[in-house]
Amino acid sequence: MKTKNIMIVGVGGQGSVLASKLLGHLLTSRGYDVKVSEVHGMSQRGGSVVTYVRYGDKVYSPIIDRGSADFIVSFEMLEAARWIEYLSSDGQIVTSTQQIDPMPVLTGAMNYPENLLAEIKKTGVKADALDCLKLAEQAGSSKAVNLVLLGRLSNYFTDIPLEAWYEAIDSCVPKKFLELNRKAFNLGRNA
Repeated sequence: MKTKNIMIVGVGGQGSVLASKLLGHLLTSRGYDVKVSEVHGMSQRGGSVVTYVRYGDKVYSPIIDRGSADFIVSFEMLEAARWIEYLSSDGQIVTSTQQIDPMPVLTGAMNYPENLLAEIKKTGVKADALDCLKLAEQAGSSKAVNLVLLGRLSNYFTDIPLEAWYEAIDSCVPKKFLELNRKAFNLGRNA
């Protein structure tokens, strides 16, 4: 099998580390060789965070080159736009429509780009955008955006049964948050 590449992009504190851990567990349980690499920017100060997840028969490096990501999973619209050059020509973006102002916007030095989703789609990429924050809050916590996104992403993995996703959630999420996270996953999957 050709190696597949998933980039998880967002802002520090949004749960991208748990999302990558869960994906790694899921893909390993399906018999794939998996490499995960986390690249933290100023994550503790709300800066950009990127995680690479690569899987296949044999994966030699955790790094994803420009133009080779099969999926970009984005917690925030501007992050989806920022990393779009890494998407392959037939790749798919799965993004939350949430907008988090970066420091230049907070200080007034710049404005948050308007109509960002339309601008992303103008480039010709496939973008699946969803109000993941609203669904996470519906599940019981704004911190469950990561599971909403993974639920949405699961629709593109038709060869992986739903039960395998649930098993990965059960293995990676603390027991006291299982019900909430399963609900968030299902809301994203079925939205």
